[in-house]
Amino acid sequence: MAAATPTEIPAPEGSGLGMDARLDQETAQWLRWDQNPLTSESVKQLIAGGNKEELRKCFGARMEFGTAGLRAPMGAGISRMNDLTIIQTTQGFCRYLEKQFSDLKQRGVVISFDARAHPASGGSSRRFARLAATAFITQGVPVYLFSDITPTPFVPYTVSHLKLCAGIMITASHNPKQDNGYKVYWDNGAQIISPHDRGISQAIEENLEPWPQAWEESLVDSSPLLHNPSASIGNDYFEDLKKYCFHRTVNKESKVKFVHTSVHGVGHEFVQLAFKAFDLAPPKAVPQQKDPDPEFPTVKYPNPEEGKGVLTLSFALADKIKAKIVLANDPDADRLAVAEKQDSGEWRVFSGNELGALLGWWLFTSWKEKNQDQSNLKDTYMLSSTVSSKILRAIALKEGFHFEETLTGFKWMGNRAQQLGDQGKTVLFAFEEAIGYMCCPFVLDKDGVSAAVICAELASFLATKNLSLSQQLNAIYVEYGYHITTASYFICHDQGTIQKLFGNLRNYDGKNNYPKMCGKFEISAIRDLTTGYDDSQPDKKAVLPTSKSSQMITFTFANGGVATMRTSGTEPKIKYYAELCAPPGNRYGVAAMTLIPETSWFCSSVK
Repeated sequence: MAAATPTEIPAPEGSGLGMDARLDQETAQWLRWDQNPLTSESVKQLIAGGNKEELRKCFGARMEFGTAGLRAPMGAGISRMNDLTIIQTTQGFCRYLEKQFSDLKQRGVVISFDARAHPASGGSSRRFARLAATAFITQGVPVYLFSDITPTPFVPYTVSHLKLCAGIMITASHNPKQDNGYKVYWDNGAQIISPHDRGISQAIEENLEPWPQAWEESLVDSSPLLHNPSASIGNDYFEDLKKYCFHRTVNKESKVKFVHTSVHGVGHEFVQLAFKAFDLAPPKAVPQQKDPDPEFPTVKYPNPEEGKGVLTLSFALADKIKAKIVLANDPDADRLAVAEKQDSGEWRVFSGNELGALLGWWLFTSWKEKNQDQSNLKDTYMLSSTVSSKILRAIALKEGFHFEETLTGFKWMGNRAQQLGDQGKTVLFAFEEAIGYMCCPFVLDKDGVSAAVICAELASFLATKNLSLSQQLNAIYVEYGYHITTASYFICHDQGTIQKLFGNLRNYDGKNNYPKMCGKFEISAIRDLTTGYDDSQPDKKAVLPTSKSSQMITFTFANGGVATMRTSGTEPKIKYYAELCAPPGNRYGVAAMTLIPETSWFCSSVK
């Protein structure tokens, strides 16, 4: 189902703050510490020109370090990604790790980066990674620094594989070109969760002044503490990936053609190697998007989740070479979008939920063929985020394995998968609707490289049965029940508007009263993971963890529908999701499922 067009919500006028003494103090301190001539000069020019509005943008508030790390535009100031904020962040992270791990100086950390760059400020992912490595090396901590760009999943893989204390990935994933980010993994190979985010944030504040050698980036070139894991980790990753190849003979003989785009990111070389590991013929790369380019010149947004607009060049190449399947990674190759040419001649871009259904079915089917003992099912799990489709739950109910849902984000699924693994359980698959898939538990995060080649093997296998991906998806719905979903977002930069919107939902017709109807649809249950309220529970308390720092309300409807609104942790977006589920054999899901009219539902909440 097509997503609604994203909508921009304007910030209210007159919300600016005057330039105060604190702002003067921040800029003066910045100029004392910043040794990047481009960013320091830009600040001097803003001060000389009296550009208070831009100074407020740069220095009004320090970037908040959360469980997703940092993500912000590159440029000067404490609210931006730049050399100095990278140094400050890494110093704080290093001090925090020293308190958490007595063997930090024996085990070390891994650091990698994508291809982003911002010439105006002299910032780039590569330079940020080298500055981060410098901070650790000056404190005697071994650093495994990749010598060139890698997909994000290579960092959690390296943490687990080499038993390191932590990992850092410098990337802004699929964000606009001016952004960059600082993503952190713990020693279990999963993204950090609370209380580590708060501990790291406090340590950053306590270590703002650059250490004596903080700017001596050349230290990393000669230090015995520096290790380059590129070759060994690349080899080991693809050897581990081979264990998830279930039909090598089919792959060798397959005539299915694939087109792949890395959307100007890091994925090309690694997806080619993944296909080789599975004995599949290499996919044809979209030439205009094959090589890394921080300008992302051929797309408005470098995010394949946006659908057909990002895949125009892929479709053109596929039509030219008569390929029926397009595989698209986002720029840091941790996500995957898939499109298939239909008999009508139209291209179908699968939603994240649809591809989650296909991959979940495939991985369970392949596992079951190798594990005939039904008793193994009691120790077998699949996971998805709470805003994703419940299709895995339906499959689990019929097949007998376990399904669990977590809070939104792979930090929760990765940590839960690790916990289950420690208990001797097998986690076959985890996914989120935002085209993120964990197909191989040796990476406790979403991985677009493994997902791409596993999807290609699935398509090759189905071709031997004269089935398309679309036909198999329909077969899954027939067997396990139709699950119809829609999801999109609104862009909103203003926190006041966001607070008002969710406040109105919580006080719809009086204090602490949520809405009881949405148009003609009756609301039967409400879960608010910001406040911890859940009226479907006997004690009215939510089972999933809650967070006051993010907004998330879920409405369950009497007709079986579920709708959720939440704020994004990495982008200025208010996201919404809706799903209706039909039991197996009930085709009313095709003929009569009318999803909640999301725009009227949203607009009524901000009246």
